[in-house]
Amino acid sequence: MARKLYVTAMEPQSGKSVVALGLMELLSARVERLGFFRPIVPSADEPDAQIELIRRRYQLAAPYEQMHALSQDEAAAIPAYEELRKRVVEAYKQLEQGCDFVLCEGTDFTSATSALDYGLNADLANELGAPVLVVVKGGTTEETVASVRAARNSLAHKGCTIFGVVVNRVPPERVEELSRTLGAQDGSEPVYVLPELPELAFPTVGEIADELGAEILSDSTEEALQRDVRDVRVAAMSVEHFIDDLVDGTLVVVPGDRPDILVASLASTVSPAIPTVAGVLVTGGYPLSETVRRLLESAPFPVLNAEQPLHVAANVVQSVRPVIRAENERKIATALGVFESAVDTAELGQRIALERPPRMTPIMFEYELIERAKADRKHIVLPEGDDERVLRAAEILLRRGVVDLTILGDPKDVAARASAAGVDLGGALVVDPLLSPLRQEYANRYHELRKSRGMTEELALDVVAAPTYFGTMLVAHGAVDGMVSGSRVQSTQPRTRSGRPSRSSSPATVCQSSRACSSCASPTASSSTATALSIHNPTSLSSRTSRSAPPRRHGPSGSSRESRCCPTPPGHPGRARTSRSSARRRRPCANAGPTCSSRGRSSTTPPSTRQSPR
Repeated sequence: MARKLYVTAMEPQSGKSVVALGLMELLSARVERLGFFRPIVPSADEPDAQIELIRRRYQLAAPYEQMHALSQDEAAAIPAYEELRKRVVEAYKQLEQGCDFVLCEGTDFTSATSALDYGLNADLANELGAPVLVVVKGGTTEETVASVRAARNSLAHKGCTIFGVVVNRVPPERVEELSRTLGAQDGSEPVYVLPELPELAFPTVGEIADELGAEILSDSTEEALQRDVRDVRVAAMSVEHFIDDLVDGTLVVVPGDRPDILVASLASTVSPAIPTVAGVLVTGGYPLSETVRRLLESAPFPVLNAEQPLHVAANVVQSVRPVIRAENERKIATALGVFESAVDTAELGQRIALERPPRMTPIMFEYELIERAKADRKHIVLPEGDDERVLRAAEILLRRGVVDLTILGDPKDVAARASAAGVDLGGALVVDPLLSPLRQEYANRYHELRKSRGMTEELALDVVAAPTYFGTMLVAHGAVDGMVSGSRVQSTQPRTRSGRPSRSSSPATVCQSSRACSSCASPTASSSTATALSIHNPTSLSSRTSRSAPPRRHGPSGSSRESRCCPTPPGHPGRARTSRSSARRRRPCANAGPTCSSRGRSSTTPPSTRQSPR
């Protein structure tokens, strides 16, 4: 018989879906045949968003039809309460046959009889023989303590087995106080306290477009439609006052006969002094001129066109309820970061009595990678601060609390690029190699390493200003634990060059591949860099790590992809005298060690005394 757990809430908007997502993330690393079940879904006309999120993210084998029993209308049409429970149990048993563990998520409290939903969920948990994890919405300390006590008493009265209590959506400043207070209460089961993050309550531009049935005028990607709408402004004022009132992440709601506001919104992405909008909603049904339409089609943010009058569209926007969807990796990362920061996943896994399966799937691998990185959090440098994909990956890593990050580039340029992409890099340190006080120190060290090959002090100062060289020196001097680069489609060789000179006298190790390059100073730093690589390209990483082929060794003759040790840096005066054939014949340097390879194998030595990158 499959093991199971039933997640239910005491009231609407408790954050039950975040808890279910966090549990599925934990279970996916420990259960090979995992199932997800909802007894009642809101509608039979369209797929349930929570089931689709879980099914697609964790690649569950069961079809959508087997993952729920009834819709709300179908449940309301069943006159006998006992018959409703039988229908749910029958559907569950069909799913259970192919699963080792089934996570059940209760109803959404959206029906006309939502007051009865809590009792129904308790009865269904008993019928399925599943212990209950109850989710309570946080409030003041007194209100929350009373709600937790009421939840325990109600479940005990129903004869349910209580697995635990989750208090969700607690203001961050009250988390510690509430944890102490609830810890002192009676009750053998644990209580987990999760803080509320505003990011989870923001709808996306795509959700607003779906709710309005709006036409998308701009050539926006699916990723651009996932931008969070942090505020809404109805543009009924002059351009001057409109700009003064603008904040980052604003959705501008404007009638079609205000081209001045539309142009000002476009200008917000050009000037770093003006907050960047999340998108523009054109309303009222006014026809746009051909010139304005062409401008909007090339806008760097989503532009929506709705036929509704201005006031109607604004009301619809305010009523949109955000949902975590499978394609919104940023919101998923935020939700998982909240869950994993407040819940001891190791203790929770032991309580569920889960054993790790012998076979490692890509999903299991990614989870293990993140857990290893979080267990010994490291500091990673990303030299490609001018690449939007790197900034998006950095945001996901920060939201999940995986690593500390330093991003190289001009702080103003990085901030402008992140703002234009709708990316929040709060918590990351941005360093400009050109202006860093460490530049001269690293140039002196680089000059000492390479002066026997003709390196001058002036050229060394220019070389270490390159982000990849500067990042490698940060690793070599122990200021950070590792470096990840190579997101662009180009040769690995330039990144390999930057790492080789520092190997002869530094314990840092440079590992590189045909797809990405990372410098690591410890095994846990390797986990952190691999985690960042999986965010860049999770499919390629999981497929490469799941191969059982023996590692490829490089001899002196090598292959066409072989990386040469200690080559001459770009711009060096002696570089032109080195022919390609003589470079191929060059033997690896004595200090490179047996792992000098273009496939990412590395030796490990402890980092030197750490400096803070400034």
